[in-house]
Amino acid sequence: QVQLVESGGGLVQPGGSLRLSCAATGSIFSITAMGWYRQAPGKQRELVATVTGGGTTNYADSVKGRFTISRDNAKNTVDLQMNSLKPDDTAVYYCTAKVVQYTKRTYDFWGQGTQVTVSS
Repeated sequence: QVQLVESGGGLVQPGGSLRLSCAATGSIFSITAMGWYRQAPGKQRELVATVTGGGTTNYADSVKGRFTISRDNAKNTVDLQMNSLKPDDTAVYYCTAKVVQYTKRTYDFWGQGTQVTVSS
């Protein structure tokens, strides 16, 4: 099995910064992609940012220029640096990883989520 553990959420004022981290452990042969999604109350879960093993990134339009995703392939970790935070960024943030296990089968795994609240 694979576990994703997130950290770094919290309360921040508008315009502030937070850094989220996620570590994947367990039965991992390789990870093809890692990323972050978020879900605000009453809304569907939405993509925030993803990064491939080769470093190709993809961002939601709403976070481009403010958020930066980075990955350490050797440690199976992914971080999300969030700057210039807005109240609309308030949500539970979920880490996800597309994991190739030793069986050579690929599965999507999710973390438990970490709350980010942007408020004055």
